[in-house]
Amino acid sequence: MRCRLISLTLAVSIIPIVANAQVTIDMGKIICSQYLAMPQSQSDKFSAWMSGWFSYQNNRTFVDLALHQQNIANVKAWCQYHPAESVMYGLQQSVGKN
Repeated sequence: MRCRLISLTLAVSIIPIVANAQVTIDMGKIICSQYLAMPQSQSDKFSAWMSGWFSYQNNRTFVDLALHQQNIANVKAWCQYHPAESVMYGLQQSVGKN
C-alpha cells in the first residue's frame, strides 16, 4: 500500500513537468506553405508573434488591430503565390514599412 502511494505521488509529480515541456522554434525558417497549413489557433498565435517582431523592428510601440488584420490578409495573399519563401520575407514584402 505504501509503495503504491509513493509510486502514485511520483507519477503525479512528473506529469506537470512532461506536460510543460518547452519547444524552440526558429520563426525565420517557417515558410509560407507551412504558415498557410497551420490550424487557425496556431496561425493566430504565429501572426501575433510576427506582428510584434515586425513592430519592434520598426520601432512601433502601438497596436492597431485593424492594421494587424489587414497585414495578416496581405501576408497570406502574398504567401499564396510564394509558398517556398519565408514568412518573415513575405511580411517585409507584403507589408513593408506602413
